[in-house]
Amino acid sequence: MTHTAPQTRADTGTFPEAMQTEPPVIEITDLHKSFGSLEVLRGVSIRALRGQVVSLIGSSGSGKSTILRCANLLEDSQSGEILFEGEPVAWRGQGIARQPADRAQVRRLRTNLSMVFQQFNLWSHMTILQNVMEAPVTVLGQPAAEVEARARALLDKVGIGAKAEAWPAELSGGQQQRAAIARALCMEPRALLLDEPTSALDPELQQEVVKVIKDLAAEHRTMILVTHDMRLAADVSDHVVFLHQGRIEEQGPPEQVFGDPRTERLRGFLSATVAA
Repeated sequence: MTHTAPQTRADTGTFPEAMQTEPPVIEITDLHKSFGSLEVLRGVSIRALRGQVVSLIGSSGSGKSTILRCANLLEDSQSGEILFEGEPVAWRGQGIARQPADRAQVRRLRTNLSMVFQQFNLWSHMTILQNVMEAPVTVLGQPAAEVEARARALLDKVGIGAKAEAWPAELSGGQQQRAAIARALCMEPRALLLDEPTSALDPELQQEVVKVIKDLAAEHRTMILVTHDMRLAADVSDHVVFLHQGRIEEQGPPEQVFGDPRTERLRGFLSATVAA
């Protein structure tokens, strides 16, 4: 079956790697992660430069979401290095006993790598505005008035400013996910980690979230995006990584990955995606 590649992202405005004078925002080298006897990541290395969008694609179970959770230190990896803006994560122990050694560093890294999950994870007992404000006020200790102004501006930005005083249960799934993105942005992170942000939504509601992600990409926000939506990956990415069984099978710019796949596995994956 011939795969018709989606139109890929146009001029990104980002600099070629050779011109980068600062370290990647996120750099992962030779990462290994197991759950019991199941080896989920088998030596994965990826990086995201400032202003770059990196998309992770592949079948369910290929390790995409685990990479994000390891990058944000929500999961402990068994070996490999994770660096944030050139600063390596400090570890203690080895193998299954390995864990971050500096809890202050973990807190600092997490505030700069905001996660957007597949399930929106909004607090049901708080209004949308309160959800967006909560972490900057309670975790970062920022003044409530300052955070409220930023939160309202972000809700306007994602198109749900009129819903600021509503409860999560009163919003559609697409609106809840846009609120979750506003909540992540309110932390003013150095990068966003988006884990299947559209997969829990009906096709009609997916487009609301897709528009927001495209707008963020156009602003050159640093993002690592896990997605099953090949058109979204092609539209917003500077670099695409195809994972298979915990390893990187192929990677490159979207025009190459989608337009001229080099491996049989990637060709088969893209053909199956189109057929679906």
